[in-house]
Amino acid sequence: MRRRDFITFLGGVVAPPSLRPVAASAQKPAMPVVGFLNGTSPQGYGLFLSAFRRGLSETGYVEHRNVTMEYRWAEGRYDRLPALAADLVNRRVDVIAATTTPANRIAAAATKTIPVVFTTSSDPVELGLVASLSRPGGNVTGAVTLNVEVGAKRLELLHEMAPPAAIIAVLVNPNNPNVDAQSRDLEEASRTLGRQILPLRARSESDIEAAFARLVEQRAGALLVATDALFFSQRDRLIALSKRYAIPAIFDRREFAEAGGLSSYGGSVTDVYRLAGIYAGRILKGEKPAELPVQQSTRVELIINTKTAKELGVTIPLSLLGRADEVIE
Repeated sequence: MRRRDFITFLGGVVAPPSLRPVAASAQKPAMPVVGFLNGTSPQGYGLFLSAFRRGLSETGYVEHRNVTMEYRWAEGRYDRLPALAADLVNRRVDVIAATTTPANRIAAAATKTIPVVFTTSSDPVELGLVASLSRPGGNVTGAVTLNVEVGAKRLELLHEMAPPAAIIAVLVNPNNPNVDAQSRDLEEASRTLGRQILPLRARSESDIEAAFARLVEQRAGALLVATDALFFSQRDRLIALSKRYAIPAIFDRREFAEAGGLSSYGGSVTDVYRLAGIYAGRILKGEKPAELPVQQSTRVELIINTKTAKELGVTIPLSLLGRADEVIE
């Protein structure tokens, strides 16, 4: 057989399946990856994670089926956020969901190319996350709930629930980017109400007990817990301490009242996480963050737990009960 004929013969031979090389086109394409960055811990965040995943599923993405989630939790140590954000950037995830306000700014500063979707209770323009709500610009967009803005109203409601309290303690996390705005609004509201504010600071879980000890020492008659991811993750502990010291307290999210807190007033955080999940899915489909206006959840709820009120010996005015969106008995 001539050499040319031999080469032609070899070219026409079909190798058995076991010996064939795997074609690149036959390989399963890699699933897109969503990096989930949060300033606190996964404990207590199951409801919000479910809401985020629900939003993703509304755009056709289901975890483990056609999208992968990379979770990074700071466990309440906000100083860990820069390294966690940098890790997600180095892994080249397709989009970063920066949940909790401390994580928002860190993620936005960590990358100018990877899309970032935030959830926050603060003004994203004031935080420097977006140029405007309607036209975010850049690689960042997200969803906002009304919690920080209604802090003064929260104080007014607590004033109605605990009228004898001349001193109202306010628990804040000094590491939270919106702590100054929250404190300023509450100071102004307290002057209008003729009440004295006692600032209590807790940067970590270990500071919470000391904050309550100071509350008792200074004889504060009521407590307002400011909006912060650390406090939400520690809600069972905060509720238990408020009951131990018989302190009427108001919180920002309905989950506090549902868990046994006296009352809560604020926006729906689960709705904001769902909206963020929808945006993450839309970005995976090719939409640009710069063209997705910041979404605002404007629903605000007053929840009162009358069972806890009885335990604390607090009489809730009928007028206030009538204005509540939900009364837990």
